[in-house]
Amino acid sequence: MTMPAEAGAAPGTERPDPLAVVRTRQYLVLLVMVALLGVPVSAAAFGFLALVHELQSLTYDDLPRALGFDGTPSWWPVPLLALAGLLTGLTIRLFPGRGGSNPAEGMSHGGAPSAAELPGIALAALTSLALGAVLGPEAPLIALGGGLAVYAVRLVRPGIEPSAAAMVGAAGSFAAVSTLLGSPLLGAFLLMEASGLAGMTLGLVLVPGLLASGIGSLIFIGLGSWTGLGTYSLTLPDVPHAGEPTLAAFGWAVVLGVAAAFAGTGIKRLALLLQERTGRRTVSSAVVMGLAVGVLALLYAESTGHEASQVLYSGQDALGPLLSTDAGLSAATLLILVVCKGLAYCASLSSFRGGPIFPSMFIGAAGGLALAHLPGLDSTSGFAMGIGAMCVAMLRLPMTSVLLATLLLGHEGVTVMPLVIVAVVVSYVLTLRLERSSGDPHTAPR
Repeated sequence: MTMPAEAGAAPGTERPDPLAVVRTRQYLVLLVMVALLGVPVSAAAFGFLALVHELQSLTYDDLPRALGFDGTPSWWPVPLLALAGLLTGLTIRLFPGRGGSNPAEGMSHGGAPSAAELPGIALAALTSLALGAVLGPEAPLIALGGGLAVYAVRLVRPGIEPSAAAMVGAAGSFAAVSTLLGSPLLGAFLLMEASGLAGMTLGLVLVPGLLASGIGSLIFIGLGSWTGLGTYSLTLPDVPHAGEPTLAAFGWAVVLGVAAAFAGTGIKRLALLLQERTGRRTVSSAVVMGLAVGVLALLYAESTGHEASQVLYSGQDALGPLLSTDAGLSAATLLILVVCKGLAYCASLSSFRGGPIFPSMFIGAAGGLALAHLPGLDSTSGFAMGIGAMCVAMLRLPMTSVLLATLLLGHEGVTVMPLVIVAVVVSYVLTLRLERSSGDPHTAPR
């Protein structure tokens, strides 16, 4: 697809005119291709999530019982995570592309990976996520969706231009995460804000992306109903009522914003430090970091009497139960959970492969619920503010963080949105100041 250049552009610096591109026949052909590609890409994403879920249940629940244990021993995550480190480390070392982007460096979106890199990305994410690393599936799905879409379209049209291939890759990523965050629009918003697109260029990519996202959402819903596996959506079904915002609640929003900024900055700095110290010993460092995650889960289980699995995995599926049963968790238990999950998150970011979003949401939610034991803050408001403040501290995507914290709460999200905005803004501004003062090139504002 040939893209017309902008009028008045200097020679050698021409960029496509988005309005002229949209009017072309080639753009309509591209939309048809994107619509067709959205079906297999979203089906592949659904299959990947289903496989991760089944392997998690198999290795953590079924395997201990098959070996003769009455339940899952509290020490079980230690060897499980050591194995995860070994398999992930070997994948990073031996496969092209080093298993995809390192999650400690944030939601980088540097374009679709090559076909040769896709097996390593899938395998590294699978061994990380299925065996208990504290990461989410969103980053691998974005990479796999974009890579699969570009690979498929190049099989059909080998001479496709890089600009058109980039739009196809973006649409594939939209389709892959179409319902993972609870809404096709929220997934699309995440990709737009993370990629830094703006103006008419955003509109040019947005149309095929939304088309693929909508189709992907329908495929997820259809496959979830047909297989009985669900849609792997973040949407929370039962949310406690949130009280109207009060002056005390706004004060807690500031407190949560400040606390999340320091916590998120500390997690990122520690994860990057671990990554730099262990980068030359990929396999052995991944095994050590896996053992650290397993030991942290063991310590949490032994000190609180709760399941070690609360420290493991992304925390996506645990958000609903955490909010609905927070009365059964004391403030001390929630704080221990925040510390153990936060340190396990650092170790996972440094050596495993996955996405940074869901663990940050879980840590923020647990921290907000811990503060809700104090006067002036209800659990739903604390839950939402903690999610938004911690997400923006880790991702530096303020609009996405507000939407994540409010849309998943349904009707109650409208009530708590002013509080979430305050917490997110405070956390975002303070995070940028902390990162600027650190002078670390990995954490410089984008």
